[in-house]
Order: sequence, then C-alpha cells, then structure tokens
Amino acid sequence: MRHSVWILCAVLFCGVSVHADVKLPAVISSHMVLQQGVPVPIWGTAAPGEKVTVTFRDQTKTTDADAQGKWSVKLDALTLGEPASMTIAGKNTIKLDDVLVGDVWVGSGQSNMQMNVSSYTKGDPELEKIAAATYPKLRLKSPNAQGWLEATPENNVKFSALLFSFGVPLQKDLNVPLGLMVGAVGGTPSGYWLSEEAYKADEPCKAMVAKAMETYKPEEAQKKYQADLAAWEKASAEAKAKADDLLKADPKAKVPGAPRKPAPPLKPGDCQGKVGHLYEANIRPYMPFAMKGVVWDQGESGTAINNIDQYTMMGALIRGWRKEWGQGDFPFIYIQKPSGGGCAWDPADPITNKSEKFTPLPDDKQATSNNAYIENHIKIMTYPNTAMSISTDLGSGIHPTNKSGYGARASRVALGVAYGKKVEYYGPLYQSNKIEDAKIRVTFSHVGQGLAAKHAEKIQGFAVAGEDKVFHWADAVIDGDSVVVTSAKVAKPVAVRYAWSPRTPWANLFNKDGLPAIPFRTDSW
Repeated sequence: MRHSVWILCAVLFCGVSVHADVKLPAVISSHMVLQQGVPVPIWGTAAPGEKVTVTFRDQTKTTDADAQGKWSVKLDALTLGEPASMTIAGKNTIKLDDVLVGDVWVGSGQSNMQMNVSSYTKGDPELEKIAAATYPKLRLKSPNAQGWLEATPENNVKFSALLFSFGVPLQKDLNVPLGLMVGAVGGTPSGYWLSEEAYKADEPCKAMVAKAMETYKPEEAQKKYQADLAAWEKASAEAKAKADDLLKADPKAKVPGAPRKPAPPLKPGDCQGKVGHLYEANIRPYMPFAMKGVVWDQGESGTAINNIDQYTMMGALIRGWRKEWGQGDFPFIYIQKPSGGGCAWDPADPITNKSEKFTPLPDDKQATSNNAYIENHIKIMTYPNTAMSISTDLGSGIHPTNKSGYGARASRVALGVAYGKKVEYYGPLYQSNKIEDAKIRVTFSHVGQGLAAKHAEKIQGFAVAGEDKVFHWADAVIDGDSVVVTSAKVAKPVAVRYAWSPRTPWANLFNKDGLPAIPFRTDSW
C-alpha cells in the first residue's frame, strides 16, 4: 500500500513539475530568424501565475503566465547583427543558441509548395546545384520539425522546393538572414486554408452566397443527385462485372477502376470538407511569429466551397490572415495559374528554359476562350499589397519541374513589391483602352525598358470583336507605351483580348526586361 501511494505521489509530483516548466512552441527555437524592424512576439506556457523573463541582446522583458498558463512578451523592434543567444527563464531556464535577425517569409498552398527539393533535383540542374550548398544566413522551418534547421545540403533536400528556390536568390540579393516557414498540403482547396471565422465574417463571400441562394432550387439539386447516383450504381455494377470476367480469364489482368461516386449536393456556401482545418493545423501554430510576407502556390484544387470562386475566396483568405497575424497588410505574393503555357523571352535562360516553344497563331476559332479560371487568378493581384508571380513563360503542367525558375521569379517579385528595389517584376500590364474609329489603342503599365515583340516581327495574341461578340485575330503595332490593334474582319471593334486561353505559345508581347505581357480582356461577355 505504501509503495502504491509513493508511486502515485511521484507521478503527481512529476506532473506538477512538468507543467511548471516554461515551454516554447516549436516555431521558437535555436537557429531561428527573428523579423527585423517590428515588435517580435515571444510566447509559450508555464505554471499559472509563474513569472517568465525573456532576454535577447540588450533587451529583457518580463511577464506572468495567465490562469491557463499562457504567457507572451514582445521584444522591441530588432536590427541586424551577429547571431546571439536568447534565454527564457521561469522556474526553469531555456537557452536558445544561434538566433539571427533578418526577414521571415511564410510559404503555403498545395503540392507545388509542399513537395520537397529532392522531388525535383533530377529535372532541375539549377535546383540540384543550389541545394548542394550550405547557407549560414538561411534557416528552414516545417510544421513537422520540432524547431528551426540550418540550410545544409542534408536539410535543404527535405524542404519545400519552391520556397527554398525563392529564399536562396532573395537572401543573396538582400544579404540579410532569411527565415523560411512552410505549411502546405498537396491537393487542397483554398477553403481549407483560412479560418472558419474569417470565412463566415467575409462580406464578399456572404454576398456571393446570398446571390446564389436567389436561384438555388434544392429539390432540383436533390433530383439531379439521385439521377447521378442511380447512373453511378449502374456503372459500378457494370464495371465490377467486367472486372470479374477479366480476372476469371486472367487472374493477373489489369482491371479498370470503379467510377467515382457522386457527392451529395451542397447548398451555396457549403464546403466539401471542413473550412479552415488545414489553416488551424499548419498556419495557426506559426502565429503570431513576426514575419515579412507570404508566398502562396495553390489554385488547381479550387475553393471547395460551393458558389465561391477563387478570386473571392482568396480575398477572404488574405484579409483573414492579415487580421489574425496582426501585422497589417503584409506582402502577399502568389503564383499565377495555370502554370506555364506560353513562350519565353529567352528560352536558354535557366529560369525560363522549360517554357513552350513559340508557335504560329492557330485559326480564328481558337482566337480566344471564356476562361474564368485564368481571370480569377489574375484578379487576385488587385487586392492591396498583393502581387502575382508571372508563370506563363515558366514550365507547364500540374507540377512544373523547374522549381528553381518559379522560386527565382517569385523572389524577383518580392524584391520589387516588398523591398522597393528598382527591378521590373511584371510584364506589360493592361491599364486602359480607347476606341479610335476602326482601331483600339491599349495602354500598358509596367512597360519597363519598353514594349517589344519576340520571336517574330509582328505581335501575336491580340483578338478583337465587334458588337456580334465574335473575336478575330488582330494586327498589333507598338506605339510608345501602347499597342494599336486592328482587324480587317472587324470594322467597328468594341472589345479586345490578349492571350486569353489556357495555353498561349503564340503570344509574344513582352517588355524589354524579358517579362511576358499579362493576359487581359476588356469585355465581360
């Protein structure tokens, strides 16, 4: 009996002792990078009411843990300097070594942000080369890692290929320590990456749902679902019977997969899954760690929320992240979708060497397409302090192989948008248009060193339409910061489009800085 009581007391004592220890989240560790120029939160847990003191360089901050054992302090804005140690002391003392001050970037999205360096090195010599080096001023943090890691060849290959490819050139250009934090999951929609609170509070999302509800007919949706379900059951039975016959004839035969079962209908605003669960698991644990900005690569999987398009959902996500992080309108850089599909200014450049080969124009029937997918992604750049990393002249496909090129392009955008460097980060961007009799004059911003056609004497990719709304390829001539567009088939043009298709290897308007013009349309048909 005494022995049992002693064991119980020992267990209880140990439990109290462990609870009393000051503990830190995984994002606060040795080798981390603290954000320069802003107040820096440091937080953790301890025994309720325990006094906790944080010391870094010449700063000492003290606080008491609250009734739940949570505590936090904010260091005053930090400046660059040599690596230093940080101590966090309560009833126990934690010492963190090799802490740097510089800039911190967060990478998130789906598989193109998640997949690691080792997945791409065989098809990307530049990535293989940079991953083989050690970077003393570059640090890496993944959700499944207990702390920050130094950027060594062993650690580099396990980290996000895109975020690593973004960080290496950016750190070199800035010559300051850089911290990279990634939280991404393959095959995931944007509706999983913002908090449920942010989604429910977002006015544009609520407006879209309300508009969709005006025409939503649940009886018809249920009727269609039942018809689809019956068709699926029949197809599944036929597929199973066919598979059984094949296996009887040859047990090793390869049988076709069963058709996908239709999902029950969702009313407008409902989610195919749980809103925000990936945000809570992969992004919330980083908050409120001070950082510089975000790099986002997602879009192929849509939003998963019925009747909410990607443009509207990303607005809610960006606003939600900014509000919950509490650092104002930090830079938000996202990768353009769809990936690739266009030609490049210089196909020999390592950044763009996976681009499409320039081709002649297809026939008039392929002059343009109504593609909400393209438009919704381009429009995201209109949100405050949000910028698109152009990808039309980079590698194509769901998983482009030249991650070093994608990272370098996003780094270039960061230099221009987040750091104000004098570098052109966009290709020609539609600004306005003016109808001049049988011509349309299109004016661009981001002309850089000037507009230029590449790979051919004439500009290709512009199409115009009259009141009949039928588009025809147009002749286009550069005039200063404008392009004058005409077509012999359209006497009175009312609308113009450029590169308005998923694949545009024939579109060849660039600025002389080597960046392709961004697709646009002036109509809303």
